[in-house]
Amino acid sequence: MAGVFSMKVKTFYLAMLLAILGPTVDGRAMDAPPTEADARTARLFPRPAALEPQIAFWHAIFTEYSSHQVVLHDALHLDKVYKVLDFRPHVDTMSEGELAALERVETDLELDRVRATLLRLHALGAQPESLTADERHIYDLFADDPAPDRFLAAADEKRLHSQRGLRERFGDGIRASRRYFPEMERIFREEGLPPELTRLPLIESCFNLRAYSKVGAAGIWQFMPKTGRLYMRVDNLVDERRDPISSTRAAAQFLSRVHDQLDSWPLAITAYNHGPDGIARAVDEVGSSDIGTIIRDYRGKSFGFASRNFYAEFLAALDVERDGEKHFGPLPADRPLHLNERRLARPVGIEAAARLARTDRTEIAELNPALSPLVVSGRRPIPAGYKLRLPGSGSPGFESRLAEFAAEERVTRVAAPAPAASEGRIVRASAKSRVAVRPTVTTHRVRRGQTLSHIARQHRVSVQSLRRANRLGKSTTVKAGQVLKVVHSQNET
Repeated sequence: MAGVFSMKVKTFYLAMLLAILGPTVDGRAMDAPPTEADARTARLFPRPAALEPQIAFWHAIFTEYSSHQVVLHDALHLDKVYKVLDFRPHVDTMSEGELAALERVETDLELDRVRATLLRLHALGAQPESLTADERHIYDLFADDPAPDRFLAAADEKRLHSQRGLRERFGDGIRASRRYFPEMERIFREEGLPPELTRLPLIESCFNLRAYSKVGAAGIWQFMPKTGRLYMRVDNLVDERRDPISSTRAAAQFLSRVHDQLDSWPLAITAYNHGPDGIARAVDEVGSSDIGTIIRDYRGKSFGFASRNFYAEFLAALDVERDGEKHFGPLPADRPLHLNERRLARPVGIEAAARLARTDRTEIAELNPALSPLVVSGRRPIPAGYKLRLPGSGSPGFESRLAEFAAEERVTRVAAPAPAASEGRIVRASAKSRVAVRPTVTTHRVRRGQTLSHIARQHRVSVQSLRRANRLGKSTTVKAGQVLKVVHSQNET
């Protein structure tokens, strides 16, 4: 497989060499006069020379390597890349499960081959002869390391590492982030924090708005439940970790507290992954607060690959996001997020909230990702105190409509007959004594490709009911963006 992947490895080395010898700032050569913004960024987020190979490695992972390419490398010295496995030719011929299994098996086999090669090079001694192409390639990687046991040390299972490419996910994350960054940067500036920190979700979750890890971390900032509850609401009705804006406010507060403790942005950023107490312990043990020194010398049991690389990933993400169009082509100029929030003084069902906001339940759910499935499904109301995010068209007059709705509900409850008592037991009121239930009216915003039949099935009403409620003729069709009234009568569920 060496012949197949040698060109990829050479390309990887060239990219890292260019990053080390000729980095740029905002597309300008390093010998161009630095701007005030450049000086500020360099002061807040220093780039130790020792970290440049790591930064170059992650730059390539974010921009060059596909999710179906796996880079085999040394976990301590990321510029030592043994091989790049390319599974893209199998994407169209295998199922997702089959391809995942193949990738696992081939990756494990190749790591075993690399380990065997390293052990053979160690056994051959200082001046080996008659090396194969694969052996010569790995032997040359360690030309800068004079240690006699360098190959034996590199063969340790903790040193052999595989990293899948992230190009597709990273590009999607940058596209999704563009809508949110203006508001996120505003929040960070309001908290007195560098706005560059808003790029951390690109390495935490690739800005996946639905990110949820196996260990329970959620949202673009990947807060764990315990930490999340310190800064936001996390329960069975509302989980603000899943809301990009609410979780950004929480992240700003958390990072501010960590920076106050560690007094260094490189350390605070690393602490976002490793924990502030762990980084404080690293500073004490190493005797330095220099991030390069800590990454080189600290060997804490839980200070593994992810923690050692977190700051380098952040610096690479800053570079990549800044030059996003260069790496991923034209990026959509999506409208910045505009928040129309109204704090609810009382609980309200999501269908009623959507009707009062002149929209449908789907849009309310999209605008309010913190609402749990219990609330979105209508089984539990949106709780009092929640800041409900509304579409721009439904925001004006929402409070007055909500007040009228609440008043109508109170009248209905007062008008309802009290349970009758008979011989010490509570007896249900007869059907004749019940107050008549009025039809429920909701709204639906027509989406591209939807017909009246689709909408009727979705809301469990008849097409005739939709036409009647909206005064539509038999030949009238609906258009995307049109808002329809949906009347739910007692015999339509």
